[in-house]
This record gives sequence, structure tokens and C-alpha cells, in this order.
Amino acid sequence: MTVESRELHRLLEEVQDEVRATAHLTGCAALGQRVLQVLRTVPRHAFVPAELAESAYANHPLPIGHGQTISQPYIVALMTALIQPEEEDVVLEVGTGSGYQAAILSRLVKQVYSLEIIDTLAAQASQRLQQLGYDNVEVCTGNGHLGWPEHAPYDAIVVTAAAPSVPRALIEQLKPGGTLIIPVGGRHFGQDLLKINKDEYGRLSERSILPVIFVPLTGSPAN
Repeated sequence: MTVESRELHRLLEEVQDEVRATAHLTGCAALGQRVLQVLRTVPRHAFVPAELAESAYANHPLPIGHGQTISQPYIVALMTALIQPEEEDVVLEVGTGSGYQAAILSRLVKQVYSLEIIDTLAAQASQRLQQLGYDNVEVCTGNGHLGWPEHAPYDAIVVTAAAPSVPRALIEQLKPGGTLIIPVGGRHFGQDLLKINKDEYGRLSERSILPVIFVPLTGSPAN
């Protein structure tokens, strides 16, 4: 077993332990085999800066430049599991970052559309995803508060930056029966990860999953 394989094995054990330990808060007692298999096969080291590659399989976030981070693997796994991805789903991700979350989702659903407000990160992530063969991900530079209406409605929406409140556009672009996962709260503190479901009649239900710390969702609903 290579060093990288050992680190990945240890990481997956840590993530599963954390999922079990937080199940009373999240309602997610296990990740499921599909999600676990994708975590095993998507190379996280390919989505972090070269100088941080040795830390790629540590269970914590890492900086990727421009004040942004690649999320903690436990959080990526949890958010993925919470939307209960199906093979024919079309998913919107808000906050592409390095492209890691999009890559995870891409192996579980039919199509991923991903918005990133920072041009440089969007271009880098798009190139990286294409080079690695994640060809069912489309990345666009855009304001996450406004979503991506051209491809709506979405079976699920995953937001990887904290908004002060839930953007109305994202609710509108969520398909009946769909799930929105979004951190909401202040800058770097007082944030809750919310799970919002829209039923077949368009009625919403909301659950607070657990306290989190995300970088802020930039841009404005008015932009």
C-alpha cells in the first residue's frame, strides 16, 4: 500500500467516524457505499496547491488562494450524502473553488453546473476538471446569489460558502422534491448548515444540521 493509499484509508475512517459521531445532529448515520466509493476514487491531492499536496488527505480545509478554501472532507462527504444524489439528477453547485466538490458530485449524478464568482478560480477549476475527465461538469463565472437559471430547475443545490440568508433565486431554481444544502450566517462565525426541502407542491421545510465555518458567499442579490 502506498503512502497516499494509507493516508486515504485513514481519512475515510476518520470521515466515517465523524459522520457516526454527529448523526444525532445531522440525521445522517452513514454515508452509503456510492458516496464512499467516490471519496475513494476522486484524488483530492489533484485539487489542492502543489505545496499542500502532502496535506491533501488530512481531514481539514486547506487554502487554495484568493481567500478561498477546499472544504474539509467530512463536510464534503456530509453535504453530498444529505442531498441523496441519484444517477439522473441535475445538480447546481454554488462556489466551485478548486472543483473538488463538483468532481465528487459528478460521479454520482447526471450533470453538475457549478458557479464561481472569481474568474481565475473558475478557469482553473474548469481546466482541472476537464483534464481529470470530469466531463459532466460545466463551470461558469457568476454570482451565486442569482443561481444559474438557464439550467433550472435542479434536483439539488449545494452551496459551499456562507450566505447571510438563503438566496431567493436558489429556492426558485430548486425542483419540487429537491434539496438545498447551504451554510447561513455571519462571516466566519455563527453559521448553521441548513437543509431545505421543497415538496411536490412547492412547500418548504428547513432543518438546521450543525454549526459550520465557511468562507462568505460574495456577490449581491442585486448584481
